[in-house]
Amino acid sequence: MFDIGFPELVLVAVVGLLVIGPERLPEALRTLGLWFGRMRRSFLSVKAEIEKEIGMDEVRRQLHNEAVMEEMQRIEREVKATAKEATIHPNPSKVGTPVAAPVADPETKQPAPEKANDG
Repeated sequence: MFDIGFPELVLVAVVGLLVIGPERLPEALRTLGLWFGRMRRSFLSVKAEIEKEIGMDEVRRQLHNEAVMEEMQRIEREVKATAKEATIHPNPSKVGTPVAAPVADPETKQPAPEKANDG
């Protein structure tokens, strides 16, 4: 991140000692350390909160995907059951109903005329 080596730190310490003075330098370093600690904690807190949110979104997305998969499996089972019933009973509305074949006249091969019911 920052490329600060030992020579740069020595230069900053010497300038700080000259500008602030030897009597206020320990207090200034202590204050600087406190500020850096607070900044670090706040950054770590924000980072943890963001990771938590990302994790929660991931969990929500996974739960949604699982619910969708369960729904798809339920529909697939229903379709398979319906297909199985359709192969057993090709036309469920006509199951058990006798089908009357038209009676044909053996000489003309024409269907016989329907008889009128004169009641």
